Amino acid sequence: MRKRRHRPDEAEINIAPMLDIIFILLIFFIVTTSFVKEFAVDMSRPSNAPPKTEKLSEVIFVKIDASGQIFVKDRLTDVRAVRANIESGLAANPESPVVVAAARQADAGLLVRVVDQARVAGAQRVSLVALVE
Repeated sequence: MRKRRHRPDEAEINIAPMLDIIFILLIFFIVTTSFVKEFAVDMSRPSNAPPKTEKLSEVIFVKIDASGQIFVKDRLTDVRAVRANIESGLAANPESPVVVAAARQADAGLLVRVVDQARVAGAQRVSLVALVE
C-alpha cells in the first residue's frame, strides 16, 4: 500500500485583510452619511382651526405670471429685487405674511427662488397660492 503524502503547505484563504477593508469601508460610509444634510423648502400645512383673516394692507403680495414676470405689490420687479421689496414691506410691519401667487404655467425654479428670497428677507410666514387665469 502506498502512503498518501500530506503536503504541509495546503492553500488557505486568509480573510483578515478582507475584513480590514470591509471595516474601513463601513466606517467611511457611516461617517459620510452622518454629515449629509438635506435642504428643502419648509412648508406649513393648513390646520383645522378657522382661518385668520388678514387686512389686505398687511399682506405682502408677490405674483408670478405665466411668462415669468414678477410683481411685488402690483409693481413689476426683477427676481434680484424681490428680497429688497419684501424687506421694505417687513420694515413697515414685521409680522406681515408674504403670499406668493404663481400661475400654473410659471417656472417652478423661479417660484422656489422667490420663496427663498422671501425667507432670506426675514419673512416668518410665506404662503403659496395658485393663480387661476
